[in-house]
Amino acid sequence: MPWWSWILIWIALVAVSLLFYVLLGIRLFRQFMATVKDLGAAGERFGTSLGDLADPAPDLGRGAEARPEPDRPMPGSAVFASPTQMRHDYLTSKSSRREERRRRRVQRKADRGQPQALRDIEFS
Repeated sequence: MPWWSWILIWIALVAVSLLFYVLLGIRLFRQFMATVKDLGAAGERFGTSLGDLADPAPDLGRGAEARPEPDRPMPGSAVFASPTQMRHDYLTSKSSRREERRRRRVQRKADRGQPQALRDIEFS
């Protein structure tokens, strides 16, 4: 193999590696720009202005319907609540969901004429 063939091989290797790095850089730049675009869209969608923070439930002309219920806590209040209170709220809502599922199951079986499970009718 003549000496100039080694020079051609090394030139080809360097050219291919430079092409690889250029294509990799272009791909990385496009992914970065897509991420920036998605972050901008998310910021516009989920961003809040200072006016929104001052009045979380603005009156939209519907009277008392637009205001939150007095027995429901404000969103985000769980951060400052005690763990005991949160555990109580969790267990209460869990038992109410369980009872609602049981009530729907009993009603569904009664509508279909199916026999009721003993664990379902003991609570009635």
